Amino acid sequence: MEQEFNFESIKNKALEQLKSGKSLLGKDGAFAPLLESILNAALEGEMEAHLSDEERETGNRRNGKMQKQVQTPLGEVTVSTPRDRNSTFDPQFIKKRETILAEGVADRIIGLYALGNSTREISDWMEENLGNRVSAETISSITDRVLPEIKAWKSRLLDPVYPIVWLDAIHYKVTDERGYAVTRAIYNVLGITKEGHKELLGMYISKNEGANFWLGVLTDLQNRGVQDILIACVDGLKGFPEAIVSVYPDAIVQLCIVHQIRNSIKHVGSKHQKEFLLDLKRVYQAVNKESAEEELVKLDDKWGEQYPIVIKSWQDNWEKLTEYFQFTATIRRLIYTTNTVEGYHRQIRKVTKNKGVFPHDTALGKLVYLAYRNIRKKWTMPIPNWAAVAQQLAIKFGERFKLW
Repeated sequence: MEQEFNFESIKNKALEQLKSGKSLLGKDGAFAPLLESILNAALEGEMEAHLSDEERETGNRRNGKMQKQVQTPLGEVTVSTPRDRNSTFDPQFIKKRETILAEGVADRIIGLYALGNSTREISDWMEENLGNRVSAETISSITDRVLPEIKAWKSRLLDPVYPIVWLDAIHYKVTDERGYAVTRAIYNVLGITKEGHKELLGMYISKNEGANFWLGVLTDLQNRGVQDILIACVDGLKGFPEAIVSVYPDAIVQLCIVHQIRNSIKHVGSKHQKEFLLDLKRVYQAVNKESAEEELVKLDDKWGEQYPIVIKSWQDNWEKLTEYFQFTATIRRLIYTTNTVEGYHRQIRKVTKNKGVFPHDTALGKLVYLAYRNIRKKWTMPIPNWAAVAQQLAIKFGERFKLW
């Protein structure tokens, strides 16, 4: 038999907890029985409305109750959902299988998850603030609410032109269908809008990084409305520039100088690295392309015999490594490296650093998207000197820039 609700008892308990400094919320708080009574009364009212005279004429009647625990802003409460013999009762106040009553609670769980908190940490927070723990399965089902948002975000229309775009991948471990930890690449495309703000154009998960998959990424951007990319900044992945110009034939593709330097220094002996880097700096920090070519010849004369592979790499990629010399120093600083998108990756890593292996691709995509959603809140200001950058781009690209 259900315990009869006693308002006087609730009032006295609330006063006692107030005086002692205890919380009125949570499982043992004074307000939980009050809310529990209200919820059960609402369900009883729904059942009474459902069992109309017409419904009863069919032979339908009450058939006991089913209890379940429901999370609310005031803590966990036990509700008793009435049942009917025909199983046609569909409660609306607290729906079937609903265990989170308040959106605020679910939003808080999603917010904690987006900051990289583990399911145990989220459950600890629930117990401390609401008086009960929640399972990993419940937390996963709650955070799944963001999946339709991710789907809509991935298919949204984009601007017709982006002046500068950085493309790079970040890698994680995911458990595959066989139970093995395998590598996944998340392809990120970070662009600048016409107002000078950063925008993540797309995020794509693949089994590994390769030019063929990047071709699919670029095709998706085109299908979503991107007609032109003025400057694309990428690392030295083989076939990447060709994939870009196959979709955007007029794009200027700038290979990342920092990546090229890192790859070069790996092949230089430790005793020569400091001196080699000083000579190499004269190449990529030259005032113009002609001076840079002269410095590259000097670099070849001095180091070519000892490190022919390194010099040949610069010579083979020279045109794509030196596109930034077409522009003033302000634009050069933006495009000579992929540091802009790598900086975004570092912010993502802060959230995901405690995740060793993700259980599946969906879990990986969900957390990375939620982390991005928090990061983009800070992208409120245009990049530094954007007015000057936009003016220079307008002069350089003319009609292509105006389409934007």
